Amino acid sequence: MPETLARFLADTAPYTGITLRRVSALPHTFEPGPTPARLRRFESEPGCRLPTLAHRYPRFSTDRGVAEEHNLEWVTPGHPLFEALRRSVAEDARPVFGDGACFYSLGHSGPTRLDFYRARVVDGLDHVIHERLFAVEVKEDAEPRLCEPAVLGNMQPAQPPNPLPSVAHLPEAADFLHQQALSGFLEEVRAERLEEVERIAHHVELSLTELIAREDERIGRFTEERDRGVEGAAGSLALAEQRQAELIARRDRRRDELQQQRSLTLQGVERIATALVLPHPERDRPDIRNMRPDPETEAIAMRVAMKCERAAGRAVADVHEKNLGYDLTSLDTQSGELRLIEVKGIAASEGTVVLTPNEKRVAEDRRDCYWLYVVTDCGTEPRLQDPIPDPARLGWHEVTKVDHYYLSVNAVTQPMEVREEPGHYGAKR
Repeated sequence: MPETLARFLADTAPYTGITLRRVSALPHTFEPGPTPARLRRFESEPGCRLPTLAHRYPRFSTDRGVAEEHNLEWVTPGHPLFEALRRSVAEDARPVFGDGACFYSLGHSGPTRLDFYRARVVDGLDHVIHERLFAVEVKEDAEPRLCEPAVLGNMQPAQPPNPLPSVAHLPEAADFLHQQALSGFLEEVRAERLEEVERIAHHVELSLTELIAREDERIGRFTEERDRGVEGAAGSLALAEQRQAELIARRDRRRDELQQQRSLTLQGVERIATALVLPHPERDRPDIRNMRPDPETEAIAMRVAMKCERAAGRAVADVHEKNLGYDLTSLDTQSGELRLIEVKGIAASEGTVVLTPNEKRVAEDRRDCYWLYVVTDCGTEPRLQDPIPDPARLGWHEVTKVDHYYLSVNAVTQPMEVREEPGHYGAKR
């Protein structure tokens, strides 16, 4: 993640007016220039709840460990500078999003369209509680389906054809989106919000009711003192009655606010971008075809990898459909060790394993816990080779035509080994 965040900041800074100079001595670290006015304008936006931007930030890092070790500012999602840069880029990109874009894909055999939607859940106080991005894939003669918004990370930008295929003109799948995604999104946020509000309401009732009761006791005592003619009792009684009235009004006001916070609605549902996806024009070339995953082989490899992890006593979850850049999460419940596992299957004893751009990025970002599991002989007797930690260090070969990366594997004579050599990393045959 630190590398992805650093790359985002370095790429977007020139378009926002801020100067970010990389500090070569420290990873993921920048020396920023003055904060430009175009970033500060977001502070005055309605509903903005971010802290005020500094006129100039000190040296900062997107890596928490580096920031703590060297006493630097830690810039990450949620930091006002990061959020201002993100909002500025999103605002500038909106006209381009509106025009749409075109991509080549190895995984598509025919034209398709990806519609991206933003949806917000808003409470009765008009506060945005949650915001989420959804992607819907629309095809000719097929039902729409939901896909992960990060799906474009594995595709290659292309020029749109002329004329456009008919899928580009199909109507939006609005009903599908509401039924399959938005309704569940609202209910998910509602459940979380109700639990949170009930917890706050319980605390409010306990604390304010206790304070009101204390003032009630004081009122009773001061009333007795006043009736006995104690000097100053009347003034103390008036103050106690005023404090009690303020507490009762505060409790009633908080009850009303909490009731409004329980009322949630979907708002701001809009299509913000559209992408036309075309089959890669060279997807059937022998050298390119080998890079397309075989669903049956991959399914076998997944089963083998999951079985091995469970046999080792790990808690395993299959996340391959979420396009996170890995296929499995595996947690050792005793030690707490987490593995993000990318599973690759090979039908024979040798072949190539391919990383998509998204998988390569995550492998580079999460080198501390990213693992590559290669299952060979999926066509006969599947064998899980020795798991490979930190596969980003290996000698991957870039295929620029399709923006993918491959590594040769040969396990014919012995299990696959990883050999580290000075200045080079590769797979040993």
